[in-house]
Amino acid sequence: MVTENKLLQQQALESLKGKWGLAIGTFLVYWLIIGAVSCVPFLGGVITLFIGGAFALGLAVFALSISREEEAKLEQIFQGFSNYGTSLAAYLLVLIFTFLWSLLLIVPGIIAAISYSMTFYIIADEPAISAMDAINKSKKMMYGYKMKYFCLSLRFLGWALLCILTLGIGFLWLMPYIQVTFAKFYDDLKAANTEKVVVETTEQV
Repeated sequence: MVTENKLLQQQALESLKGKWGLAIGTFLVYWLIIGAVSCVPFLGGVITLFIGGAFALGLAVFALSISREEEAKLEQIFQGFSNYGTSLAAYLLVLIFTFLWSLLLIVPGIIAAISYSMTFYIIADEPAISAMDAINKSKKMMYGYKMKYFCLSLRFLGWALLCILTLGIGFLWLMPYIQVTFAKFYDDLKAANTEKVVVETTEQV
């Protein structure tokens, strides 16, 4: 049985206690790097595209470490570069698939993006998995839970609007909160899927 979204948020805040400084500092470093790279004349967008997957994987590793009460370190955001090929392939495939679905209409594009949302958490847990297998596993994992994910995302909308009023400074607190909450969502969904498989196996026996 999956956990209510409100409780997932509460659990995320509990996990962040005593780690806000680390979380904020880590995301600040990430934003400074991405901001600096994107400012490179002519090549900024291309470079950002080619490092986006590695950083997405690194952020997933960092968020999972905090969520699971494990030792979290700033340098974990660079861990994706040790699995660069898979992270890059996953990043590009997700972008391409989401774009293609978006050609139909905005809603199919949003649904597709949600379906692929667990991809980098899966790669963080299973470094040997291929990009396509991670995407397919994310789609299977999210089956029946896409609306739950969407509703969880909406719960941060009000906070995002308030962060805009702080000239964006508030996002230094909001982004770690969001990332750790979705790490909780992933682990909760992973446990629910494992339980489902066990029940189905037992019934077959």
